[in-house]
Amino acid sequence: MTVVSDFGLLLRSGGVALALDVRGGGLPTVVHWGPDLGDLDAVGFGALADAGIASVAASEVDEPVQLSLLPEHSRGWLGQPGISGSRDGSAWSPRFTTTGARLDGRRLDVLADTGIASPAEARASGRTLVSCGAGRVVFEASDRVTGLGLELTVELTESGVVRCRAVLENLEPMPYRLDELLLCLPVPPFAAETLDFAGRWGRERAAQRQQVGVGLHRREGRHGRTGLDAATLLFAGEPGFGFASGEVWGVHTAWSGNHVHQLERDLGGRQLLGGGELLLPGEIVLEPGDRYTSPWVYGVHGNGLDEAARRVHRLLRARRQHPRSPRPVTLNTWEAVYFDHDFDVLAELAELAASVGVERFVLDDGWFGGRRNDRAGLGDWTVSSEVWPDGLHPLVDRVRGLGMQFGLWVEPEMVNPDSELARSHPEWIMSARDGWPVESRHQQVLDLAHPGCYAHIRDALVALLDEYDISYLKWDHNRDLVDAGSGPGRRPGVHRQTAAFYRLVDELKARYPHLEIESCSSGGGRVDLGALERTDRVWISDNNDPLDRGDINRWTTQLVPPELMGTHIASARSHTTGRTHSLSYRAITALFGHLGIETDLRRADDAELAELADWVALHRRHRELLHDGDLVRLDHPDTSLALEGVVAHDRSRALYAYSSRARSPLAGAGRIRLPGLAPHRDYRVEPVRLGEQPDAGDRPAWWDSGRLVLTGAALGSAGVAMPALHPEQAVLLEVTAVDAEVFADLPGGDQGTS
Repeated sequence: MTVVSDFGLLLRSGGVALALDVRGGGLPTVVHWGPDLGDLDAVGFGALADAGIASVAASEVDEPVQLSLLPEHSRGWLGQPGISGSRDGSAWSPRFTTTGARLDGRRLDVLADTGIASPAEARASGRTLVSCGAGRVVFEASDRVTGLGLELTVELTESGVVRCRAVLENLEPMPYRLDELLLCLPVPPFAAETLDFAGRWGRERAAQRQQVGVGLHRREGRHGRTGLDAATLLFAGEPGFGFASGEVWGVHTAWSGNHVHQLERDLGGRQLLGGGELLLPGEIVLEPGDRYTSPWVYGVHGNGLDEAARRVHRLLRARRQHPRSPRPVTLNTWEAVYFDHDFDVLAELAELAASVGVERFVLDDGWFGGRRNDRAGLGDWTVSSEVWPDGLHPLVDRVRGLGMQFGLWVEPEMVNPDSELARSHPEWIMSARDGWPVESRHQQVLDLAHPGCYAHIRDALVALLDEYDISYLKWDHNRDLVDAGSGPGRRPGVHRQTAAFYRLVDELKARYPHLEIESCSSGGGRVDLGALERTDRVWISDNNDPLDRGDINRWTTQLVPPELMGTHIASARSHTTGRTHSLSYRAITALFGHLGIETDLRRADDAELAELADWVALHRRHRELLHDGDLVRLDHPDTSLALEGVVAHDRSRALYAYSSRARSPLAGAGRIRLPGLAPHRDYRVEPVRLGEQPDAGDRPAWWDSGRLVLTGAALGSAGVAMPALHPEQAVLLEVTAVDAEVFADLPGGDQGTS
């Protein structure tokens, strides 16, 4: 067996460096993950690695603990091990040896021999170094005692995001039961404060902070889906870190089933961020030759949360499958008609939608089978002849004739017990025992790992997509998986169910390459990069109340760029909270995402329709900036105030939303900073005069002149006085570089787009 020993790898990209060290033949350890350290030769790399070796503390093992990306109990780590499992109680403590490594498909020893590290450097440092920009390295390893093979992939992307994944193989003739596989990245002990998220229906991604202590901070998602209370991201950072300052490190597990995010600090001060799939008992049993592939675990570093978020946004925007066309303004029919489907009503709604600038019309729940309410019909994916005697063709034709795309709501993984499907195939319903699990929303879960069930659902969706001109599926998933047994043995089935969901979406996208799919799950469940690897946006909450949505939007952008977030202008009186808000507050909150409308336009008067059309036109005018620019958020001690913005990459323009969320204890907020602009450029700051405006007595002196010009440094450091808004109001500022305005007036000049 070839052993790879005393080898260094330095990856640098996007302002981030990742330094990996292989010594003594073990798995790679991370000697640095954080800000770019500049060029290092082999001597410098060796010094960096050696400088991080801590002394042996009293009552610990007699040699420094090596913490690899898969921490091993056998090397003295007494925290949560990277791999937990056994062969009926034996072969439970692996100690892997690295046997090979490839960087972007090329063997590392070959790369080293080409002169990337000179022989003199190698001799002086005691190790060979390969240094490059972004790249993907695959380490091969095995352990003779446990009979396991390992392929460990580590990548630094162009945007500076780290991601890693493991493939575990059973090399022995006996089965191996895998209980957990966690990939871990080290963070320094001065990262002494955590941020992650909790939530519930209608209040997803509620931020929570804690001080780091010795022990394990572990967030488990056991919903069988990502869940409304999902951690989403787990950050550790300098105490008091905010949007613009304080070094932070975060992890995200890109998996739409049960999952783990955790931070562990041991008594020696070592600190690890980790993530992986949460496996139910006996869910993964590797027969001889079987392999288990973990989810990708993403690591993101930044000086402040905004920098970390922008790195993830750039990563997603660089993907081949990332939506390239302008995100169409969408009308969804749910809060307009609910289950009450009628062609004349929906045709009128479509005409009004087109008149205000809507580009995609989505028919929500109630069009199929016996689905007149939420108690029946789910699973019978054929158009209801009772409601639609001529099929959906009349409505699709009307929508398409108005120049809009047509979309349809589906929930393929669920079934009502009162349905033809459940009556015909009760064996297709997931269950861990005789009888079905407790109902939730009058639903049970279909076992998509069952080949017959999978084929039936796939073929039903294919039949719809073949018959109708459908551009978009709103793909819902409205209940948790409880007692989710699969197959004749009723073994735990969440892993297989999640893989089947991915396979079904992949199959449909391959067959219909222009089809877009939204991941929706009781609102803001399934907001994860596993789902977004395959879908084109996420529905982030069923709650469209702009006061709650302000926080939900703000924290969802920590992971998801605005163009992939469904943000809708809903009714004046919220269907979720009962609060009433002005159209301007609802519209400004929804502008910073993939804009939609979720209200009954037939109830709007001419003035409301005209204003709504103006807001839609404003969004479409700024859509390129909103969906490609850099996110900025303001740190402010007064939690009743909030400011978010998007700044063009070339810093030529920006759009900011300033809102009052509650009655402040102070009569005035002082100057509000506008972050993210180029310090030495001059900018014109103009209020967007659309919809409800602050009262004249509440506006600062510069507000009505429209002639405020300041440098980016002044706007970002000193700021500007803002209107004294009543609670639950917002205003919008458009900021344009003066030199960009002048240049845009020249023939063929740049129009200042990002």
